[in-house]
Amino acid sequence: MANSTSAGLPAVGEFDLLPKLVSRLDRHLIFPLLEFSAGQLEDEDGGSKDEAKSREVLKAKFELLKKTNMTDYVANLYCELEGLDDPPAEYADKRQKVLARLEQYENETAKLTDLLGSEDVVANLRSDKVANLEFLKKEHDVTIDMVNALYDFGNFQYSCGNYGAAAELLYQFRVLSTDNDKVAAATWGKLASEILTANWESAMEEITKVKEQIDGKAFNPLGQLHQRTWLIHWALFPLFNFEGSRDQILELFFSPNYINTIQTSCPWVLRYLTAAVISGRGRVRNTGVHQKQLKDIVRIVKQEAYEYSDPVTDFVRALYIDFDFEEAQRQLPRAEEVLRSDFFLVSAGDAFVDAARHLFFESYCKIHARIDLKRLSAQLGLNVDEGEKWIVNLIRDTRLDAKIDFQEGTVVMNHPNSSVYQQVIERTKGGFFRTQVLNAAVAR
Repeated sequence: MANSTSAGLPAVGEFDLLPKLVSRLDRHLIFPLLEFSAGQLEDEDGGSKDEAKSREVLKAKFELLKKTNMTDYVANLYCELEGLDDPPAEYADKRQKVLARLEQYENETAKLTDLLGSEDVVANLRSDKVANLEFLKKEHDVTIDMVNALYDFGNFQYSCGNYGAAAELLYQFRVLSTDNDKVAAATWGKLASEILTANWESAMEEITKVKEQIDGKAFNPLGQLHQRTWLIHWALFPLFNFEGSRDQILELFFSPNYINTIQTSCPWVLRYLTAAVISGRGRVRNTGVHQKQLKDIVRIVKQEAYEYSDPVTDFVRALYIDFDFEEAQRQLPRAEEVLRSDFFLVSAGDAFVDAARHLFFESYCKIHARIDLKRLSAQLGLNVDEGEKWIVNLIRDTRLDAKIDFQEGTVVMNHPNSSVYQQVIERTKGGFFRTQVLNAAVAR
């Protein structure tokens, strides 16, 4: 089920991650990315901005799907590529073979699928698969070959692009099968099917199952790294399409095993992790969690700067590592441009820019007592009127201890003064805590 390809991909821009993504995705999951690339090349009238690139994308789609059983769609792609009205006879022959094979699988699995659709039969099933097979064999003459036929039929339906049917068949197979390797493959297949049908809640359940498989199976370290890398890439689909997945997937990505996988195997995922954390600024109920995620992102961006960077991570580096506000100002519109051209991030563009401006403003305010409105508006990428309105709303919404002097055109920050005595107390507390930690370490 989890086969991928990178052959025949169209030429990409400087920050396009398509070549890196496709080698960690199933070919059916790659297709939406190519569709997005094709849409990016269309003008407002539905024509092509670049005929040569549009043809490259069309050819890439054909090469991607020609080995599947989506015969009608592949035939249409071939006709479009070759300028034909009707496809060659070979496509009609293949279509008939596919239909015959579908009918064969339906006959082979009809008895078992009918049984699994019966409430009386399902009521007698338990969590013990061996006992379930014994019951079905004894009462209904079900064989292992019938169970394996569900798996084969599910794979075939998936290859035909019938993802809903594939998900149901693979689920039924998984309920009965004791073949651990096939059950693992069926779980990946069901996850892909749920993603492709945008059934996000079920996809999240499958992500949990795949994670448990990876953690529980006796992989060698390299195999485990490979499997986690794939899961990270597949999890990007619900992360940026289903709000209910955000907390769970970010928790997964920030867990030690998966953050290590990102740093070791796929550092480009930092773009998505950074964008998810920043754009989620106003959505996270627990601000403490968001602050920790932001600190972790800053630390990892700093560590991986030699390995991977783009305008999204460069914005974080400029703002939180170099404290270079001019560079952060320069990177923000570049980051927005990258987001607008990224399949996963295109819908997060507005939320990212708005949250990034908030973070910029917060950082800027921490080190300035009086801020020029005109200059700050320019740094935020806004004209003076927009900037003034945006800052007024921010001060009101966040209850920031600041006021605007409209006559002077400045924002005046009211930074609380910390007395020398209070500073000594805080430093003493920190020293005492570190001493306790050292004593505990020595004692161990």
